Amino acid sequence: MGHKVALSFEDGVTRFINVEPHETVADASYKARINIPLDCRDGACGTCKSFCESGKYDGGDYIDEALTDDEADAGYALPCQMRPLSDLVLQIPGTSEMAKTGIQEFTATIERLHWYADNTAGLTLSVGNRDQLHFLPGQYVNILVPGTDQERSYSFSSGPDERELRFLIRTAPNGAMTTYLKERAAVGDKLVLQGPVGSFFLRDIKRPVLLLAGGTGVAPQLSMLEKLASSGQQPAFPIHMAYGVTFDHDLVETEALEGYARSLEGFTFDAIVADKESNAPKKGYVTQHLLPEHLNGGDVDVYLCGPPAMVDAVRRYWAEAGIEPANFYYERFAVGVSSEQSAASVGAGA
Repeated sequence: MGHKVALSFEDGVTRFINVEPHETVADASYKARINIPLDCRDGACGTCKSFCESGKYDGGDYIDEALTDDEADAGYALPCQMRPLSDLVLQIPGTSEMAKTGIQEFTATIERLHWYADNTAGLTLSVGNRDQLHFLPGQYVNILVPGTDQERSYSFSSGPDERELRFLIRTAPNGAMTTYLKERAAVGDKLVLQGPVGSFFLRDIKRPVLLLAGGTGVAPQLSMLEKLASSGQQPAFPIHMAYGVTFDHDLVETEALEGYARSLEGFTFDAIVADKESNAPKKGYVTQHLLPEHLNGGDVDVYLCGPPAMVDAVRRYWAEAGIEPANFYYERFAVGVSSEQSAASVGAGA
């Protein structure tokens, strides 16, 4: 039985390939017409050297000039030699254009449109060729706004293995997607999706995890939690989420979070509302409710998705606390005048 390998390119595009037991990653890539960097094919030049974000593999045979022991220990491998022992996520040096591949396009159908509040919508889509749409939990797609030449970027809030695709959409006055959803959208409408895209995704859990979400930035983290819940295995380390919003009505999907708290051992979450008049038990900002056990002395992987002010505040918090997380993955909202806050339109890594 083969394994699925996600090839993550420097421009944010991710392509998935199936690698059979007798194949190397490079062989399967070229069979799929994805030309990753390659020269010798013998583990002698190091041209294809890539970093494995997650998964297990047999590194194969190679010479030290192509890949040193220190590089191999750090997680680098040669796709021309490596054979997956599980599903993998591989960082490919170069862009998708260089590899003569590109972003994929899918046609989706609106199944449900739900309004949590006047400024927050839940959108559920179906895709006929769903088996061909693969994504990593935390990634996003670009959705073309019907009747316009514009697109908006939204993180999947559904898990990679769920048949339907779900998104949380923060609206804004006069926004293109806002206008469409509020004035014209109907069940059965067709939407064009382009993706998946983004370097903000769940890695292998090797230490405690801290999830920080602001507003609809909870969407990609819901996808991460669903992936963990559906894996059939309990996380080996504790996971804590601090979910911050401005007003009570901005809190969404808390029932889903409560469900994950019941099904995932070691998962806890706090809902934090900035409004002083809130009914929430915890008020203020996310950084005011982080405890020493959540920080684990810096030996923690942090995933943050929220507006720029929140991202900057968290980064200052770490600096002032004198703590550097083992890994810090973050994604900012992109905010523009008369345009929506896309849930994951600007990506950044650790």
